[in-house]
Amino acid sequence: MIEFYKANGAGNDFIIIDDRNQKVEGEFPNISDWVKKICARRFSVGADGVILIQNDPDKSIDFMWKFYNSDGSEAEMCGNGARCASRIAYELGVAGKKLAFRTKAGIIRAEILAHDRVKVYMSDPKDLTCSVTPVGLPEGGFVDSGVPHMVYPVENVAKCNLEELGSKTRYHNFFNPNGTNVDFIEIIDKHSIKMRTYERGVEGETLACGTGATASALIAFARGLVERPVTVHTVADKELIIDFRYDGKNFSSVTMEGTALVSYKGYLNEDAYLW
Repeated sequence: MIEFYKANGAGNDFIIIDDRNQKVEGEFPNISDWVKKICARRFSVGADGVILIQNDPDKSIDFMWKFYNSDGSEAEMCGNGARCASRIAYELGVAGKKLAFRTKAGIIRAEILAHDRVKVYMSDPKDLTCSVTPVGLPEGGFVDSGVPHMVYPVENVAKCNLEELGSKTRYHNFFNPNGTNVDFIEIIDKHSIKMRTYERGVEGETLACGTGATASALIAFARGLVERPVTVHTVADKELIIDFRYDGKNFSSVTMEGTALVSYKGYLNEDAYLW
């Protein structure tokens, strides 16, 4: 049996495993299929993704992670997952309250603010385009906030055509070869927005997306729609606070603050993945 933690950040939920002995990858060489199995809701634990906490070769880094989307694909970064992994690593004694870990998007630093609240120092965004209109798609903004995000400002996020436009955008050849995540934002006031996300790798809507909240806040600011800091309200009615520096051309020192809640600790029986 494999011990795991079930955690969520603003409604984005994850299966987190202490894999410092790398038992998981040794036992399941086809890890993509294994991840899909245990992330399947109703049939298994169910989650938006799986996080493996592993030892990093560089002793100055607290740990490294491997992050898998629910479809089994490996992702560069996940903001909500970063907060949850940071809390678990701290509680396991892997790291202190100020920590650093390796992702495919680079070294991510985080700080435990309270037992259920974490601040993550995001990687510097790149490829910012305030306005872009790929053929056949509406006008929006694009930025890579650790993973790529296309952001569409709309009047009402509750009524936007998320599934259809999200899927069409995610697979549009403009974003080849890896596709993009898709966010829809509604401006509430000068410091607040609402957001919904069609998430690549989940292939549908998630209740929250940390890199999406970051991308949404940056695009909204770059278009002159909000001022910093920006509070992003998720579908689950949770708040993520995004702050940053902007020199008139580039964003830097981007932080995301929010909850990291651990629902339970359990064990994966074979029935969880042999179905």
